[in-house]
Amino acid sequence: MKARIPQGMGGGPQNMNAMLRQAQKMQEDMAALQADLEEREYDISAGGGMVELKINGKREILSIAIKPEIVDPDDVETLEDIIVAAVNEAIKRVDATSEAEMQKITGGFGGKQGLF
Repeated sequence: MKARIPQGMGGGPQNMNAMLRQAQKMQEDMAALQADLEEREYDISAGGGMVELKINGKREILSIAIKPEIVDPDDVETLEDIIVAAVNEAIKRVDATSEAEMQKITGGFGGKQGLF
């Protein structure tokens, strides 16, 4: 007994080839976007602008600028907390931007991990 695929389902080799081409195009678009995202730079500030940080899309810290007024030798912990907050915010911004841009290509299909 042969199973019959309802009309409109499957579509034979032509439909499969079209799906494969579409998937390959999506994969190429995702790779190009990933390369673009890695080149982007983000400026983050924390502590009311006392600490400014620059990060790229690869999550590499490019620079940190600390205003002298925030440097208190008797309160190093506050400065450390502000730097940690800036780094965490920078990473979140890179991740959020990457995910939003990828969803434009995938339509939410596959997300950060990708479809392929």
